[in-house]
Amino acid sequence: MDNTTVLTFTMTAYAVMKNYKSGIFTVFLLLYLLILMLNLVILMLIHQTKELHQPMNVFTFLLCLNQVYGSTALLPAVMALLLSTTYEMPVKCCLTQVYFLHTYASLEFCVLALMAYDRYLAICRPLHYHTIMSHSTMRKLVTLSVVYPNVAFLCYYSLTLQLTFCRRFIPKLYCVNMEVVKNSCSIPAHINIVGLLLILVLILPQLLMIIFSYVQISQVCRNLTRESQRRALKTCVPHLLSLLNYTIGGIFEISQTRFSMTHMVAEARIFMSLYFVILPSISNPVLYGLGTQLIRVNLLKLLMRHKIPLTKLSKTVRQS
Repeated sequence: MDNTTVLTFTMTAYAVMKNYKSGIFTVFLLLYLLILMLNLVILMLIHQTKELHQPMNVFTFLLCLNQVYGSTALLPAVMALLLSTTYEMPVKCCLTQVYFLHTYASLEFCVLALMAYDRYLAICRPLHYHTIMSHSTMRKLVTLSVVYPNVAFLCYYSLTLQLTFCRRFIPKLYCVNMEVVKNSCSIPAHINIVGLLLILVLILPQLLMIIFSYVQISQVCRNLTRESQRRALKTCVPHLLSLLNYTIGGIFEISQTRFSMTHMVAEARIFMSLYFVILPSISNPVLYGLGTQLIRVNLLKLLMRHKIPLTKLSKTVRQS
């Protein structure tokens, strides 16, 4: 990056918000605080409750931790740019954000694939579940889901770091690799090929695991009683909704990166660009906090423990 011509990128999407920046800043600040609160509650609950140290809950822990990681990579930078008058981000900061956001998205899909595999084992092979999904296996899967997307993306990211930049405009609220590459002085032919290979590496194995898991689950459910089907599918609902959220966010992001969206109103483009981080970061802890019985029960216990001291305190204050 020593030969970098351009030192800052201008994020042009902020120009449409100049008349109501303070209101949007407040909304983003509240959303960020809400994301932190929801996810940290689930993280603290799983960490402190030994009863919850089971594979699916450990994967939920990793998912919520990733939501904090992704939202922290995005929202503080967005809020800082809203307070700016030039909407400029240093190239080094932009490249750092690229790494964080891309690894966030890749890790999210890896964890969702692990969750699908866990549901397959729990429903299709319940007698062998604890043998196959042992603590040792669980630790290996968690390690793999963290290391795999980081190493895979680094191979592509290293090519981006070698580029020099002669253009400075990014038509988004944040930095993504494709938009950064478009600003380079020259785009090497192999970078697009490596990018396509990266998509296959980061999507295909996980996608196949998810499809395999739910095909097997659907086949097993056909032979169950209606009540057993209902119980089995109920455990899959939070995961299926998380997958749906991820898919919608992915479609929005790919649509904006690959196609011209100038025909859409600016507010719709902003919503689409932020969906992939904000919506899952709010919905996932709610889905798994309320949709997973064991987490829900322990969450209620936690709330009740804190409710009693607060009640006593309020009575003492009234008496005094």
